[in-house]
Amino acid sequence: MVKVLIVDDDPDVRDILRYELEAQGWDVAEAGSAAGIGEALKRLPPDLILLDLRLPDQDGLTVAARLRATSSVPIIMLTGLGSDVDRIVGLEVGADDYVVKPFNPRELVARIKAVLRRTSAPVAAESHALDHDRRSFAGWMIDLSARVLKDPAGVQVSLTNAEFLLLEAFVNAPHRVLTRDQLLERTRSDGGEVFDRTIDVLILRLRRKIEPNPKAPTLIRTERGAGYVLDADVGRL
Repeated sequence: MVKVLIVDDDPDVRDILRYELEAQGWDVAEAGSAAGIGEALKRLPPDLILLDLRLPDQDGLTVAARLRATSSVPIIMLTGLGSDVDRIVGLEVGADDYVVKPFNPRELVARIKAVLRRTSAPVAAESHALDHDRRSFAGWMIDLSARVLKDPAGVQVSLTNAEFLLLEAFVNAPHRVLTRDQLLERTRSDGGEVFDRTIDVLILRLRRKIEPNPKAPTLIRTERGAGYVLDADVGRL
């Protein structure tokens, strides 16, 4: 059963969301402030978090950054702010999607389902290695079936849904320039709003996780005026 945590200081918004989500047969937990998130997480470890950008005790961006530092649980930000700058900042701290208030609750449910489809990993026994699509590049290992990334030392690296989809696009097309439009099609949530700067933000986030020196990237190279390219050989394992 899907478990969703709603974090919003407006009880009316929480009531509307709870009604719509429970109508889907999902479990719902609530928190009205940043301070209440810890206890809510203990009561109901969520599959997804709906996070308001403006909370009474702490801004949602700070909360999202803190959550992302310790967890890869999908985050959809809810806010009355709708500028590209606000969306970009939300993505920079690790949000998977961004919904502007006022929103249609049924549309939001569809967006939640889209994010969950993209983040759910098929469960398979480790012994069934042939069922897994594993690739290697520059010492890294990515399991596209289990949605796992390990660094050259074998340590698992946590990626958000959008980051994983972006890396998946690159390993499926090594040494080939991918335009922003091509990358957007592979990384956006179904029904989500798309804008060019999204990819630049995701590239920056991914470089911070896989590049030896993110300021001088050697794996994901920028082709000015064209797009980005994974400058590494990719093999199957």
